Amino acid sequence: MSQQGYVATPPYSQAQPGMGGYPAGFGSAPAQPLYRHYGGPPQSFPAPPTGMMKPVSSPSGMPPPQVPSHYGSNGQQNGAHPQSYPAPPYGQPLQSPYHSMAHQGPPPAQQLTNQMGAMNLGYGPGSMQSPQAPPTSPLTQQQFQTAPPPAMGHPPLGPHSSQMAPPQSPLAGPTMAGPQSMGGPPPMGGMGRPFPGPPPPGAGGFQQPGPGAAGPPGHPQQLQGQFGGQMAGPGMAGPGMAGPGMAGPFQGGAAQMAGPPQKKLDPDSIPSTTQVIEDDQAKRGGQVYTTNLRGQVPPLVTTDYTVQDQGNASPRFMRCTTYSFPCTADLAKQCQVPLATIIKPFATVPKNETPMYVVNHGETGPIRCNRCKAYMCPYMQFMEGGRRYQCGFCNCVNEVPAFYFQHLDHMGRRVDFYERPELSLGSYEFAATLDYCKNNKPASPPAYIFMIDVSYANIKSGLVRLVCDELKTLLDNLPREDGAESSMVKVGFVTYNKILHFYNVKSALAQPQMMVVSDTAEMFVPLLDGFLVNFQESRAVINNLLDQIPDMFADTNESETVFAPVIQAGVEALKAAECSGKLFIFHSSIPTAEAPGKLKNRDDKKLINTEKEKTLFQPQKAVYEQLSKDCVSQGCSVDLFLFPSQYVDIATMGDVATHTGGSVFKYSNFQMERDGQHFLSDLRKDVRKAIGFDAIMRVRTSTGFRATDFFGAIHMNNTTDVEMAAVDCDKAVTVEFKHDDTLSEETGALMQCALLYTTISGQRRLRIHNLSLNCSAQLSELYKSCETDALINFFAKSAYRAMLNQPLKTVKEILVNQAAHMLACYRKNCASPSAASQLILPDAMKVFPVYLNSLLKTGPLVGSAELSTDDRAHQRLSTTAMGVEDTQLLLYPRLIPLHNMDVASDVVPTPVRCSEERLTDAGMFLLENGCSLFLWLGQACPPEMIQSIFNVPSLAHVPVDLRSLPELDNPQSKKLHSIVDSLLDQRPSSMKLMIVKQKDQSEIMFRQHLVEDKGLHGGASYMDFLCYVHREIRQVLT
Repeated sequence: MSQQGYVATPPYSQAQPGMGGYPAGFGSAPAQPLYRHYGGPPQSFPAPPTGMMKPVSSPSGMPPPQVPSHYGSNGQQNGAHPQSYPAPPYGQPLQSPYHSMAHQGPPPAQQLTNQMGAMNLGYGPGSMQSPQAPPTSPLTQQQFQTAPPPAMGHPPLGPHSSQMAPPQSPLAGPTMAGPQSMGGPPPMGGMGRPFPGPPPPGAGGFQQPGPGAAGPPGHPQQLQGQFGGQMAGPGMAGPGMAGPGMAGPFQGGAAQMAGPPQKKLDPDSIPSTTQVIEDDQAKRGGQVYTTNLRGQVPPLVTTDYTVQDQGNASPRFMRCTTYSFPCTADLAKQCQVPLATIIKPFATVPKNETPMYVVNHGETGPIRCNRCKAYMCPYMQFMEGGRRYQCGFCNCVNEVPAFYFQHLDHMGRRVDFYERPELSLGSYEFAATLDYCKNNKPASPPAYIFMIDVSYANIKSGLVRLVCDELKTLLDNLPREDGAESSMVKVGFVTYNKILHFYNVKSALAQPQMMVVSDTAEMFVPLLDGFLVNFQESRAVINNLLDQIPDMFADTNESETVFAPVIQAGVEALKAAECSGKLFIFHSSIPTAEAPGKLKNRDDKKLINTEKEKTLFQPQKAVYEQLSKDCVSQGCSVDLFLFPSQYVDIATMGDVATHTGGSVFKYSNFQMERDGQHFLSDLRKDVRKAIGFDAIMRVRTSTGFRATDFFGAIHMNNTTDVEMAAVDCDKAVTVEFKHDDTLSEETGALMQCALLYTTISGQRRLRIHNLSLNCSAQLSELYKSCETDALINFFAKSAYRAMLNQPLKTVKEILVNQAAHMLACYRKNCASPSAASQLILPDAMKVFPVYLNSLLKTGPLVGSAELSTDDRAHQRLSTTAMGVEDTQLLLYPRLIPLHNMDVASDVVPTPVRCSEERLTDAGMFLLENGCSLFLWLGQACPPEMIQSIFNVPSLAHVPVDLRSLPELDNPQSKKLHSIVDSLLDQRPSSMKLMIVKQKDQSEIMFRQHLVEDKGLHGGASYMDFLCYVHREIRQVLT
């Protein structure tokens, strides 16, 4: 059989020359891994047996030319990934008492310096032992930054080699002194205690070298990435300093000696998130990422790239914590890296990428495996001349239906391979048949019901008038199918305080009619015909109603409201209309009126930092739990817009929204001129966004592992079906996997996410996303293919769930403990031997500690009486449904310098590290984290700059309560507006701009987002945290 690669150009996407096949499930995969090893020769692929599908490759069996070795010369495509930590099963015995950082004072400066002065940092697939440089001058450090080109027979340097900018050099110099060598308290008061008791269940592997120690064949045992020597600081030149030829035991010597005080360690020498992001953008930005290889690591979420689907789902839809799963449960337990995928089934696809294809097989419906019910996809292998196919997930051999039969070519691949999206693409849709519809009846288009709280607070603030005025124009922008002239979504209106008012807006009426339901205990909808209508047909009646509502209730003094009956009314209305839909509820206060779901104020600051703090975040069950179930079974999603002036128990009120695929928006102490635009932008985005209703999702996997846990704005009746009343383009579900058998390196790990939903026009569809990962018995492969951003998404969601059942202190200890185990396992099994004083991080995880430390300082996990319980509950609920890009930005905000921006350029200025040290008195900075947007003005900001942006002569004249920037006709103002607009455009929700002047009271809000510094409400700086993590790692290893 010919080794010649077969390449055809699919009609709907340009195939690249030498398109690689799916080295997973297509015929017997090559015995060796498909990536070239460092320094190893490229491998050729053995030909699969006749009749089997062969991975497409370029002529002569070499790996396809345009996809260089899987992890290119710099170690891995992920080289730059920020790190994130998996959370261990939250029930494990705790190891390290991670004492709340909040309550201990900072360590004496001298002592911290000593400690950082005693830490060496290296990263990379191998370690970086620093060659001991003579203590001449700091310049010696630079010489090691670029590696010599790999000579034959020498392992090339790892990811940290030549492309690394100085800020990423290892912390040469400091070795981390263990607690014993430091006088006085540990750097983070109380955090240095060794693990009490035995190592955790997963730690057994640290005692004996695991299989990961050997490195794959052809892979030099370690990459000796050599990096800069000791930093010559005044305190380091004593006898403890290792001279050029001295080995490492003395590396920490200087710090242990009572010598003169050392220079403070340069923060630029510890791993920088902004640098990692910049490097990935430089390396992979603007490129086409083809998905034809199994287990390849995609560009970072922050990188700008284009996806070409060639058999695996785009990373916009699915991202993994690692793209190389360990072969056995023991290995997984040993490394403690969580195996998870973050799935965003409706992610927005840029205009320059191919939209989703819809496959329609008519009345027969989609083709599925008889045994495991997986849908036809690129991992099915055709055999016997095309009459049968073997399922890639369960290996069952199925008959090919007569209408679907097609001959195979000389390589065992169907002749119509490129004409069928389900055979050649990673993501596509199937039109669903009646079997997939409720009660076997065709679905109806969804409805949107607007439910306005007309109590005294909302009338007085002007909110009711604002909503009514906005709806007149907004309803023209209801979502519609591509190419449709108008939206098929029906609309309805309810107002309420202690009682509910329904409106008949049938197009035939001259005036809208109001019907009142005052018995909130037995909720029913008083009218069927005329409540849900087509906006275009009833426009005149609806506009008439929206004009009347604010005046109708203008003199109200009713301040009590109901809440649960409002949701119940919405569900009943959709039930009567036999359709799914969404409720937009505009609500102001805690529901205290006598009715089901009445709540009382349970905000008790005395519970903070006690065992009972978790009760503040647990929703009050009973009525609301049942409501969530009713909503999900009807496909009724709830979006809640809250305008509280005091505590409203968001933990309970937001619970229905977060179990029905909805969102909670919060505008505390709403004032029209200050918050009006912010609220309207959120409402507009929310009404227009792409969305599917009445959805049910299942994740199938190939044999050997399965999905065990799910996090998101979802409801689960059983262990496998993820139910969502609605799922929109911003919602993500994080899925954790566990082994139930050994995985094979040859076939890899396959997963298929199938989402059944109703479109905005009322069609039932199946959206399929497929992804294939590598499997390896070498832990080094797992660490090389990790993705920090995905890891931290998993950690955040699992910690936020765990805090409902465990004290915050325990949750934080588990997080740090698991992180220490992940990094210790890497150190033990994958890095070259080096002095214990060195902190060695995997290259793909080198910024993991920044993100983890930032997570530990977030509102929900801090435990400070200064933070409002509602704000903490709100952040907890919002994060549950976030995708990878949202958690990345939330935990490491972008700090953008504006004072030296190039007004002629289109690009946003490069962000700097998120620390106070980067701010300058004469500077102007923009900080965004996806929820807040701050414009920080330094005290010495030049008057001409202030004039060009604010149109006032000096900083003193800038009003602090300014809510939007004036649009001025000069290059600086235009450039700043374009930057702000582009940021707002990329984010799921709108961000309110706050102007902050240096040393003003308002600066406190801004400073809590500088995540590399000490937390305002407790929590360590990045530098301190790195010391702490290092000590924990050494504790695990000893």
